[in-house]
Amino acid sequence: MALEHKVRGVDHAAFPTFDPAATVRFYRDVLGFPVVHSICAAGWGPEDHPDFIHFFFDIGNDDRIAFFYYFGLEPQHAHGRGDVYAGFGPEVPEFFVRSRHLAIHVEDDADLLEYRRRLDESEWPVEMQIRHETIESIYTHDPNGYMVEFTRAMRPVTPQEDLDANLTIDALLDVVGAPEPSFGKLLARKAELIVERAAAWELEQSR
Repeated sequence: MALEHKVRGVDHAAFPTFDPAATVRFYRDVLGFPVVHSICAAGWGPEDHPDFIHFFFDIGNDDRIAFFYYFGLEPQHAHGRGDVYAGFGPEVPEFFVRSRHLAIHVEDDADLLEYRRRLDESEWPVEMQIRHETIESIYTHDPNGYMVEFTRAMRPVTPQEDLDANLTIDALLDVVGAPEPSFGKLLARKAELIVERAAAWELEQSR
C-alpha cells in the first residue's frame, strides 16, 4: 500500500555562496527571480559560527532558491571544476561533475527560449541545449559554479511510463542488492518482473 503523499513541493533549496553580488545579478537581474526573504543572523550558534545572511529568490510555484553568505569565510577550495562547496580533480569524469544540478521547470518552448535569451545576453550564457526523452533543457553554471537547468516538457508523461518507472526502480533495487550490478542485469531483472506481474495486471484491467 502506497504511503499518502503529504508534501506540496520544494519550500527552498539552499546553497553557500562566496560572491553574493554576482549571485544577486544572476538570479535577480538576469533571470528575473525576485528577492522574497532574507535572514540576518549575528551571534548565531556556537562561538566559532560566523555572522551570516540567508537570502531567498522566488522561482515560481511558491518554491524558492536560497543562499548563505558567511562574513569572513574564505572559499573552501581552489579547484577549477565544481562549485564553491565541492571541488573535483581531473580524475573525476565530467558526466559525474555535471550530475549535480538544479532543474527549474518552465511552461513551454517560448519560455525556454526567453530564458535562453536572458542568459545568452549575460555573463553566464547557455552552455548546452539538449532534448531528452520527454523534455528539452538548457544549462549553464551560476556564479558559484552550480549547474542550473531550465526545462520544459515536450509531451505529457503517460501512466504507462509511470508504471515502467516503478518497474525499473524495483529491478534496480534487486540488482544493486546483489554482487556486480550492471545495466544488462537491470534489464534482465526488469523483464522477469514484467512476466511475474503480467497476470495481476491483466486481472486488474479486466475489472
